[in-house]
Amino acid sequence: MNIETLIDNYGYAAILVGTFLEGETILVLGAIAARLGYLELPWVMVSAFIGTLCGDQLYFFIGRYKGQAILARRRRWRRRTTKVRRLLEHHRVPIILGFRFLYGLRNITPFVIGMSRVTIPQFLILNLIGAALWACIIASLGYAFGEGAVRLVDNIKQYEGIIVVTVLCVGTAIWIIHWLQRSDRSK
Repeated sequence: MNIETLIDNYGYAAILVGTFLEGETILVLGAIAARLGYLELPWVMVSAFIGTLCGDQLYFFIGRYKGQAILARRRRWRRRTTKVRRLLEHHRVPIILGFRFLYGLRNITPFVIGMSRVTIPQFLILNLIGAALWACIIASLGYAFGEGAVRLVDNIKQYEGIIVVTVLCVGTAIWIIHWLQRSDRSK
């Protein structure tokens, strides 16, 4: 089975599962696959929307019903949890709409929101909007980046021989320097 068949058979499911668990990387790769013609961009966006929406709703409910018990066992989370709580106090709606774009806070934010006074319907509505915005923006950026990646690969092909020789020379030089330093230390 080749990579094209794998992408064709499992691409959308992989995006859904990947965005349920994490996010940006799998979505960007899916959008690049769409740019290359393996997937359809609208379905990449829909898969990412469903995956991220479901994942964030799950984290919200875990925070709502088990948040305090989990935080008691996870001391490392306290600093980020405090930061998210402070942000929520002053910027509730923008944080709920845009937390997916906050590096380092993406996964813990819906958990903390679940522990707050944000109601389930309020989070669901804002999460629907935020998930749609995130899926469309990140997929569009990945799709645009895909064009650059295709051009880069096409340009690299014409210099392939020079690149291989350069990499071999640099690798050999690094190995020789390392070998010489090691032999000096043994003296």
